[in-house]
Amino acid sequence: MATITDAKQIAEIKLDGKSFEFPVITGTENEKGIDISKLRDQTGYVTLDIGYKNTGATKSAITFLDGENGILRYRGYEIDELAAFASFTEVAYLLIYGELPNAQQLSEFESGIKENSDVPIGVQTMLNSFPSTGHPMGMVASSVCSLSAYYPESLDFHRPEAKKQLTFKRLMGKFPVIASWVHRRKTGSNFLDPNPNVSYTSNFMGLMFGHEGKEYEIDPVVEDAINKLLILHADHEQNCSTSTVRIVGSSQANLYASIAAGVTALWGPLHGGANQEVIEMLEMIKADGGDVSKYVEKAKDKNSNFRLMGFGHRVYKNFDPRARIIKKACDDVLSKLGINDSILEIAKGLEEAALSDDYFKERKLYPNVDFYSGIIYRALGIPTEMFTVMFALGRLPGWIGQWREMVQNGEPIGRPRQIYIGPNQRPFVPIEQRA
Repeated sequence: MATITDAKQIAEIKLDGKSFEFPVITGTENEKGIDISKLRDQTGYVTLDIGYKNTGATKSAITFLDGENGILRYRGYEIDELAAFASFTEVAYLLIYGELPNAQQLSEFESGIKENSDVPIGVQTMLNSFPSTGHPMGMVASSVCSLSAYYPESLDFHRPEAKKQLTFKRLMGKFPVIASWVHRRKTGSNFLDPNPNVSYTSNFMGLMFGHEGKEYEIDPVVEDAINKLLILHADHEQNCSTSTVRIVGSSQANLYASIAAGVTALWGPLHGGANQEVIEMLEMIKADGGDVSKYVEKAKDKNSNFRLMGFGHRVYKNFDPRARIIKKACDDVLSKLGINDSILEIAKGLEEAALSDDYFKERKLYPNVDFYSGIIYRALGIPTEMFTVMFALGRLPGWIGQWREMVQNGEPIGRPRQIYIGPNQRPFVPIEQRA
């Protein structure tokens, strides 16, 4: 599944009276790119692409995303099929190792995760030392990064693959425990130990909301919704946090540090915080009287600075394929739990307006995965500040798979260039002579 050079197409750049040719490469889904890896060596020039919107930083076999046609596939598998038929741990295995596991492989993978889910006592002590008012993402990032101190063998970037796989299982096992403890730290609840006798998603929800000495029972509808949400968030090509994991890992930083960097990149409201902003928007509308039509009109008014959060997508120009999947799960959860929440009623009103109003339909501003995920999390009693942690829990196997691929490809350290626009050379002026 490697890219191939297209012998029929050559990109020609003319500079300073000279002509330079660069190969065109084609991916397995017919994506085309111009290979400019030797541009500076041959011409002395670099390209300027602020935000890397048109720059392919790597060749990857993990995720295919076609924003124009609303396609998302993991390792060739359609996202709707994976969400309908696979467990999150199956998808995690797929993203990390490249193929869906057979029954024995999945059993061994899940057993390895459960056997390595114990979190060092020192991490517990550190979490308890954080103020309960601290943001969960900061606590999670610090805790994940600290694991490298407890497992110093992870600092050996060139250790055998089998030992790297142990790190993968440790992260998959410990991350949900840490995430749940962060929640319980903020609510003043005792930390719970993981339950090795239940599924990954059921274990996590029990860690979050269970009670000591009492078996936690998860509603099948809720478990299915959480499973789907984790799958839908598991990878999304070279986004901000994934690119961060790869570029930090390219310096041969250990995987714990690389994942912690991904967590902090995801923390930003322009990336992982979108579903939190959805709920904050709904709360604002409620505080203003709950008039949905008023805010629909404000969203359509070009002179208004109000923006509907959770509608449209930076990458998907038509519709977010994940939104259709999670919309049904959202409806199922709300119906099963029978929750009476004015915030959720406002959300339904916005959804109905956006799906029926020509203004939104013409601009393809449909509800996206962040809109529905925020509603589900709220319905389940997950605090708004924990929404991005839930995103990180889902994205974890994608980050691991991307880091592993980067290592296997032997990619060089990431080192973007720039166009300098500062002052020209100037003499140093002693402090007593400065104006």
